[in-house]
Amino acid sequence: MADLPPIENRRRWLGRAFTAAVVVAAALLGAVVFDLTNNYPRTDDAEILANFIGIAPQVEGRIARLNVRDNQLVAKGTLLFEVDERPYHYALERALSDESALEGQIEDERRAIAARISAVSVSAANIDSAEADVSRWAAAVDQARADVDSADRGVHRAEAEWTYASNNLHRLEPLLARQFVTVDQVDRARTSEATEAASLQQARLHLQHAQAGMIAARAQYTRAQAAVAQTRASHQQAEHAVTTLAPLVNQRRARQAAVEKARYDLDNCKVYAPFDGRVTNLTISEGAYTRVGQQMFTLIDARTWWAVANFREGRLRQIAPGMRADVYVMSRPNVRFAAVVDSIGFGVAPDPDRVGKPQANLPDVQRTLYWVHLATRYPVRVRVQNPPPDLFRIGESAVVTVRGW
Repeated sequence: MADLPPIENRRRWLGRAFTAAVVVAAALLGAVVFDLTNNYPRTDDAEILANFIGIAPQVEGRIARLNVRDNQLVAKGTLLFEVDERPYHYALERALSDESALEGQIEDERRAIAARISAVSVSAANIDSAEADVSRWAAAVDQARADVDSADRGVHRAEAEWTYASNNLHRLEPLLARQFVTVDQVDRARTSEATEAASLQQARLHLQHAQAGMIAARAQYTRAQAAVAQTRASHQQAEHAVTTLAPLVNQRRARQAAVEKARYDLDNCKVYAPFDGRVTNLTISEGAYTRVGQQMFTLIDARTWWAVANFREGRLRQIAPGMRADVYVMSRPNVRFAAVVDSIGFGVAPDPDRVGKPQANLPDVQRTLYWVHLATRYPVRVRVQNPPPDLFRIGESAVVTVRGW
């Protein structure tokens, strides 16, 4: 074979060198790609996610004021809307009036109970006084009985003395005719008999007076005993009339609870944003009538955003919570957002082709592509650090790369 000119040799050498360089570069690029693929897991099967809640009133009524518009960014504590609060003002006033009326009833009943207690004390004093009268009249009956006994003995003594004087007179009068006794003796005997007869009459009158006194004392004693029974009955009736405040006092908590419920409903007429968020799906306007629990719009929590990335199960061993990550969204593909792996999913819905229709409420991550069976993928939650308030949207497509520690 003839020698080639120097220029041809040089061209051949350059071609071989270029080919070798391309092969080496491809090998290096493959090594780099292999290293990135194995050490820095990446997936474009990711979506942006944030917490959100449905805003619904806790009281029903007409919407008097709506202070937000759809897709508006609101700060925590912003007044979102107001429900007509007039019915709840009236309910609060009625509850306060009922509470005041109850307190008035308690005060009136307290004074009435104090009066009844005083009546019980008075009736107790009357019982003591009546019992004292019974004792006094019992003593009077005993004294009257003693007077009757004394008067009766006086009557017997006067009868004995009158009988002696009368017998002595009858004995002396026949002797006067025979002059066995003197006229003076007979006169003295007659005077003695008349005196004793008068004494007997007086003793009998004294006995009758003592007997009348005993009858009167017994009547007073019986009347005093009746008075004791009457005062005791009055005392018992007064005691039974004394009531307690318990039935009214026990109503205090119910009235207070009614006031607190009315005040709570009135406060809930104004609904404020519980956190910094964005209003979305607003489909209601002022003047509409809303009911308790009826969702008016959705409020997305703008404080924390995640990218939920579905990684193949073989990549999960290279991911751990706390690792740094990069997030890219399709609306700004050239902007990198720093993030941190927050958690790794531990469950997805089973493949219905293998285990039947799943029953558990688990994430449903598709793993088949026509007839090709793919590896199971698990959701990895990546928290975005310092997210911009007006860029991220729920459901936005994203790309996530885990950078490691």
